Amino acid sequence: QVQLVESGGGLVQAGGSLRLSCAASGDTICISAMGWYRQAPGKEREFVAGISRNGGNTHYADSVKGRFTISRDNAKNTVYLQMNTLKPEDTAVYYCAAGPSNWPIPILADEYEYWGQGTQVTVSS
Repeated sequence: QVQLVESGGGLVQAGGSLRLSCAASGDTICISAMGWYRQAPGKEREFVAGISRNGGNTHYADSVKGRFTISRDNAKNTVYLQMNTLKPEDTAVYYCAAGPSNWPIPILADEYEYWGQGTQVTVSS
């Protein structure tokens, strides 16, 4: 089993930045790609960003390209999401995900096997 714990969410003004972290523990050898998803009130969970096992490949949703950066530190079993130039529409619960697939980077939620509990990000206008 793998456990994922997110941190770093909070309240920020539009135009501000936040950095989310997701620490993995347990049987981390099972993890290849990792990703971030978000779910706003009344909306479905959507893909935000994904990163391959060695960090050499990334993929972003069009809505966050150029503003968000995903990275990972395998020595710490941690994946990060640096979020810049935040907008009110970025307000959501952000979830970390991990799974056995590596390439192409999974986009569908069903391709990820492990999920964190989520961390709230609120962007005020």
